[in-house]
Amino acid sequence: MNKIFLIIQREYLTRVRKKSFMIMSVLGPLLFAAFLIVPSWLATMEDKEIKNIAIIDETKILGETLPETEYIKLSVLNDMDIEIIKKTFQNLDYYAILYIPENILASNTCILYSEKQPSLATRMHLSNSLEKEIETQKLKAENIENLDQILSSIKTSINMRSITFTEEGQEKESHAEIAMGMGYVGGMLIYFFIFLFGAMVMRGVIEEKTNRIVEVIVSSVRPFQLMMGKIVGVGLVGLTQFLIWVVLTVGLVLGVQRTFFPELSQSPTQKVISQDIMSDQPSTEAPVQVAGQDLEVLGEIFASLDSVNFGFILIMFIFYFLAGYLLYASFFAIIGSAVDNETDTQQFMFPVTVPLIVGIFVMINTIQNPEGPIAFWFSIIPLTSPIVMMVRIPFHPPAWELAISVIVLIFSFIASVWMAGKIYRTGILMYGKKINYKELWKWLRYKN
Repeated sequence: MNKIFLIIQREYLTRVRKKSFMIMSVLGPLLFAAFLIVPSWLATMEDKEIKNIAIIDETKILGETLPETEYIKLSVLNDMDIEIIKKTFQNLDYYAILYIPENILASNTCILYSEKQPSLATRMHLSNSLEKEIETQKLKAENIENLDQILSSIKTSINMRSITFTEEGQEKESHAEIAMGMGYVGGMLIYFFIFLFGAMVMRGVIEEKTNRIVEVIVSSVRPFQLMMGKIVGVGLVGLTQFLIWVVLTVGLVLGVQRTFFPELSQSPTQKVISQDIMSDQPSTEAPVQVAGQDLEVLGEIFASLDSVNFGFILIMFIFYFLAGYLLYASFFAIIGSAVDNETDTQQFMFPVTVPLIVGIFVMINTIQNPEGPIAFWFSIIPLTSPIVMMVRIPFHPPAWELAISVIVLIFSFIASVWMAGKIYRTGILMYGKKINYKELWKWLRYKN
């Protein structure tokens, strides 16, 4: 056992002292933090360019009723011909021309002419405004009395809350989008780590075999001890790097938010209070609706974040990472011991990588239907369970399903390590021979 610990120590210290490990330990959190911060930062940015848009309205009704925004200014040019405007557009000081044909009620189509590609926000504002105005005109054509009051009274916004029952019968606020996001990130990280560090084991075995270092090493330790020390040592390197990424990413995200984007760190209630204090004018109807509806939804999202058991999810992530890594690292060790260089690994890599790729496809289905039969069976099958079950955990699968998945995965990686040890002890001393699956089966059946 002491020899295994020495090999683990050597594999671990050799890799954590490399410049590549240090660079990735810093670069990884920066990328993750940027992935989390940049979308929020971009969401706070607005297109502040003033866009003057000319409207040619053949209906003589719709163009006058379209609302402007702070940065979208509209000018109705009903006395101008659209063909003349198109020919002289470059000489006009307009961002775009909105042409509303006379038959728009039948065709439901209008045209926006411009030199540059119009922004999505501009197109959405114009199309939504036209849709609402056309609907209003159609209703007015029915000669309904008090139409404006009726339309105002029937406007409804539904906020669908999601409450789940725990095994103890208690009610718990949940948010499907958060579970989907956490499941997707967890599954992709496991897929990434298994491939990255499993391939690291394979390359290490090939390197030692090619340099004939392994012949010296096996004179002092058993091949199985060498293989286990290498697998566990590289696995601890991966676990160390993951924990560094978690700590640094959380620190960077919180630090950047509080320093440069304090408004992103405020709760919805704090934002409403700060807006009231800074504003000298009484609140209008629109802000009240935002505070009463949108901010209420945001408050529920924050509440559901508080209810997420991050500790349990982190523990299960570490387990499925280690168990999945041990399972696949043993396969990668077999491949490394069976070949003399990386170019010969392709024939053996395909059956190892296919289950991982299948797991990614099933993961996408699982996000949509975490309790379906496909999600259940692939979260039990050990070759895909590290990815698929990690996606299901934020959705709170039944405890017995989680227990079965854990037990099956434990027995599977124990069996795979035993099988890898049988093949590894022969393969690491085999040179200059093209190995096939039949030959691997022979090595597996050799007696001690």
